[in-house]
Amino acid sequence: MRRFLTASAALLALVAAASTAMGADVVPAISAKIDKQQTIGSAALAYYGSEISRFKTETWHWQRVTGAKLTPAPVRTLSGLTASAVQRTATEWRLRLAEAHENALHPPHLKQFLCIHRYEGSWTDTGEPYYGGLQMDRGFQQSYGRWLYATKGTADHWSPIEQIWVAEKALKSRGYWPWPNTARYCGLL
Repeated sequence: MRRFLTASAALLALVAAASTAMGADVVPAISAKIDKQQTIGSAALAYYGSEISRFKTETWHWQRVTGAKLTPAPVRTLSGLTASAVQRTATEWRLRLAEAHENALHPPHLKQFLCIHRYEGSWTDTGEPYYGGLQMDRGFQQSYGRWLYATKGTADHWSPIEQIWVAEKALKSRGYWPWPNTARYCGLL
């Protein structure tokens, strides 16, 4: 962008000198064209900036849900990048999001938790003291899904896959014991 502006300024100065020599008033037309290109460039930068921000936020969301390491944020600002570098950055974040979301869709014990869910409540069950499709109480949600609990509230506001990933985290330390009866029905205890 800086090169473009420098080149545009040099071209403008050259045209101004030539038009003064010829007595023509060409500068306003070229200046208007340059202003239009700069407006288009800033609109594209704003578009890609919002896309990158959205891709980054969603990528980090799924990485937090699955317990994966968060992708570090870029060090450089978008305004310091060339147009092709900005597009490349947007593409990279879009691909990271696709990968993080794909990983989130395949929890290790999906079939087992779907079996437990079959005997528990609806994914949107709000019945105090247990919430969601795996009937998690508030203490369970705060212990194993702290980030989701802080951002979305109780488990009835989480997607089914988010609820299953929280249960996956509990499974590592507690096994299937938080669901003793339904885990027995499913042959897990």
